[in-house]
This record gives sequence, structure tokens and C-alpha cells, in this order.
Amino acid sequence: MEKNWVKIYTSTNYYQSEMVKQALAGQDIETVLLNKQDSSHRTFGNIEVYVHQSNFSDAIEILILNQIIL
Repeated sequence: MEKNWVKIYTSTNYYQSEMVKQALAGQDIETVLLNKQDSSHRTFGNIEVYVHQSNFSDAIEILILNQIIL
């Protein structure tokens, strides 16, 4: 991954991470999902959502306004 990317969200559920990604993509914020789950046991590991450092504040605001981060 390139420099200046910040982890904004972590979950063990893929669909929750995908919801975060889609909420941010709807506001033209580029996101990257990094799946760190074990390939044979989906209960181990996390899926992380990253945004570019320059979009961090906007991304947090979007997630709070959409009540995605509680």
C-alpha cells in the first residue's frame, strides 16, 4: 500500500466493512479494504478500511453523520 493511508475502521464482519466503504465511496472518498482474515477460518482476523490521509476528517464526519461508527 502507498504511503499516507490511514486505517479508519476495523471489523471482523466483511459486510460491515463493505458498508463503510460504500458510504465513503458515495461521497467520492477513495477507500481500500485490507482483508486480514485467515483463509480457512473466517472468525480469525479483521477487515480494515483505509482512506487517504487528506480525506480522513471528511471520512470520519461522514461515518458519524450516517451513524456507522457508534
